[in-house]
Amino acid sequence: MTDTASTTDDGVADDGPAAAHPLFTRLHPFGWVASAFAVLAVVATLLGWDVLIGRMPWWLWLATIVTIVLCAMPMALHRVRLAIEWVSESAGTISMALAWVIFLLQLFNVITRYTNDWFEADILFGETTSLAWMSFGMLFLLGVAYGVKNGINPRIDFWWAEFSNRRKAWLDFVLHTTLLLPFLILGLRVLQPYAARSLGYNRFANGGEGEWPAGWRVWESWEKSGDAGQLAVGPIQAFIFVAFLLWTAQVVAEIIKTGFVIAGREDLGDMYGADDTPLRIE
Repeated sequence: MTDTASTTDDGVADDGPAAAHPLFTRLHPFGWVASAFAVLAVVATLLGWDVLIGRMPWWLWLATIVTIVLCAMPMALHRVRLAIEWVSESAGTISMALAWVIFLLQLFNVITRYTNDWFEADILFGETTSLAWMSFGMLFLLGVAYGVKNGINPRIDFWWAEFSNRRKAWLDFVLHTTLLLPFLILGLRVLQPYAARSLGYNRFANGGEGEWPAGWRVWESWEKSGDAGQLAVGPIQAFIFVAFLLWTAQVVAEIIKTGFVIAGREDLGDMYGADDTPLRIE
C-alpha cells in the first residue's frame, strides 16, 4: 500500500490535492482578498475616485503587494502569523503584570486616605489615583489583542461547538475580512492624528504643515490630567492608537490562521477542535 501523503519543499507534510480547495492550492485565501483589493484600487485610481482607495499612499500599495507575495509563500506567511501572536502574548503578559501594579497603587490610595491628616498636601494621593486609572486603562488596551488570540472575545456561539473546523474558519475569515478589518483600518486612520496631538503635535503650526514640539522637554506640551498633581495623559491617549494597531495585527493573524484551514492546511492553522472549544453563550 502506498502512502498518498507528500511532503512540500518547506518540509511540512501535505495531505494531497484532496485536502486543499482548488482555488487555494497556490495562493492563501487572504491573497485573493488582497488581489481583489489591488484590482479595485487600480480601477479607482484610474477613474480618479476621491475616496481613499482611489488615492492610496505608496506605503499602502507596498503593503498590498507584500501581502500578495507572502500569501504565495505558506511558511513565510505562517512565520509572520507566529511573530504577531508572540507580540500579542507578550502584551497579555504585561497586562497581567499591570494588574498587580493597579492593586498596589489602589492599596496605597486606601492607606493614604486614612493617613492624609499627617501631611500638609494631598498631591501625592491625586497623582497615584491618576496613575491607577491610567494603568487600568492600559491593562485593557494591552489585553485586546491577547483576548482575540485566545478566543475570549464576546461572540454568539449557540451552534459554534457543533461546527467543523472548516466552517468555523469560513465564518471567522469572512467576518474578519469584510467587517472587522475595515473597521480597524478606519479606526487607525481616525486615531493617528488624535495620538499625534496627544503627544504635542501641532497640525496648524509652520504654515499648516504641522510641527512637533521643539526641545527635549516634550512632556510639557502633553495634555494634563484634571486631578491633583496634573499628570500628563498624552501617553495613555496615544496608546489607544497602539492598542488598535496591536488589535489589527492580531486580526490579520486570525485571518491567516483561518485561511490556512480553509485551504486544507490545518497543520498551519492551529484551529481548536470541536471538542476543545467551549460553548460560549454571551
